[in-house]
Amino acid sequence: MPAPPDVAEIKSHIDEALHGIELEPEETAAILGFANEEVPHLQTPETSYLVLGSFRSPYIRRLRLIENELNKRIGSYAFVLGDLREIDSERLPVFRIRFYIIASYADAIAAVYEQDAGGEVTELGKISETPFFEDTYVFPRDYAWMTDRRLETKTDAFAAANRIAGNADLDDDGVQAELETVVENARSNGIAISLDEINDSIEQRDSDVASYSWVHLNEFRLFELHGRCFPWSEPADLRSAVDRIP
Repeated sequence: MPAPPDVAEIKSHIDEALHGIELEPEETAAILGFANEEVPHLQTPETSYLVLGSFRSPYIRRLRLIENELNKRIGSYAFVLGDLREIDSERLPVFRIRFYIIASYADAIAAVYEQDAGGEVTELGKISETPFFEDTYVFPRDYAWMTDRRLETKTDAFAAANRIAGNADLDDDGVQAELETVVENARSNGIAISLDEINDSIEQRDSDVASYSWVHLNEFRLFELHGRCFPWSEPADLRSAVDRIP
């Protein structure tokens, strides 16, 4: 086991998380106890992957999927933030502290999104900024940017179709008309896909289509422009997308 983390370095991460709040001695002891237990696992030659997302059911299943896939790699240590021990403090925002300490030592971050509510919303704001942005990969379910040129794969087309099918402002005829447009645009981009395949993908969905705020879409787009946004529609798509994390 490596030596305990450098105290001065840990304190700098705490200061960053809390913006200079002065700590009581017992609070400092609790935080350093957390760091001494959890950080050494990230100071080994293994490549460490911090997995973020909703810890509630059924979303936790997708976090476990990514965690398990990454742990199949030789020399890898993937873990879910919600599995780590808590920091005992009623006064402090302990989630921020845990996140800043652990994310600062992880080699890469994988974040899964299926909704625009919950704790993962605040995580998205953190990982899209320095110093975490460059090491982060996002996996938003049913995400597609608003331009036809984003239909580059069948997954893109299925995501767009599922979002159309979930649009409460469209009647059945309107949905089918929009789906036909998706097929036409996909084919114009060289994707071999049929309307029957599109309709089958919609019928086989095991949950409601994910929807996101404009803020979420912009954050996903930023990662997309940097080649680190991997949309998915079904768990099988997510499993394949994990392979794109270095």
